[in-house]
Parts: sequence; C-alpha cells; structure tokens
Amino acid sequence: MDIADGPVHDEVLSCIERIQATMEPYGGRFLVHGAEVEVMEGEWPGAFVAVGFPGGEEARAWYASPAYQEILPLRTRHLDGDLVIVQGVGPEYGAAATAAAMRGARDRGAREHGARDRVAE
Repeated sequence: MDIADGPVHDEVLSCIERIQATMEPYGGRFLVHGAEVEVMEGEWPGAFVAVGFPGGEEARAWYASPAYQEILPLRTRHLDGDLVIVQGVGPEYGAAATAAAMRGARDRGAREHGARDRVAE
C-alpha cells in the first residue's frame, strides 16, 4: 500500500479495526502488518501487508465475502495499493528443483523453436 504523508483517515483505521473479523471465518491471519520495510534491492513505494489463508480458495472466498466487500471501500477511498493472491510453498520446497524445471522448459522451447525454423526453410 502506498501510504500518503499526513494523518491516517478515520475510515482506514475503521477498516483495520474490522478486517480481522472478516478473515477469521476463512482461516485468514496477518503474517506481516505494520512492519517497517527495509529495501535491499530496487524500490518499495509504501507499506507491506501479508495475509495467510489455508489456500487460494479460502483467500478468494474471503475477498468476495460480503463482510470484506463492505469494508473494502474504507481503505480504497484513501490508499492506493495492489492485492494479489500468491500460492505459497511448503517446507519440502527446493529451489534447485524449480531451476531444473525452468531449465527443462527453456531447453524444450529452444528445441521446438529450432524444429520450426528447419521446417520453414
């Protein structure tokens, strides 16, 4: 969220006070909220909030819920920001396996592209 300089609007504070109750029926909880952002690379335009849910289905159901939709304008009228749903990884995740899958996809694409070039000749 891009937090403007100046006092926080009362509607934003009301949204913050009420949001937890909208997440609880869907298993949602704050993972990061109000922490200072330390930028190590690039730029970060404002605050960072991370909310965890048991899965994407629960996150989408929460977002679409009447309870959240009722308070959503309290924030969006006063703060710019982006909201995305991202699938997390479990404790068994290994980055090397992701790199291997990416390498395989890249190499298959290169072989297919080469085959198309030969057919076009």
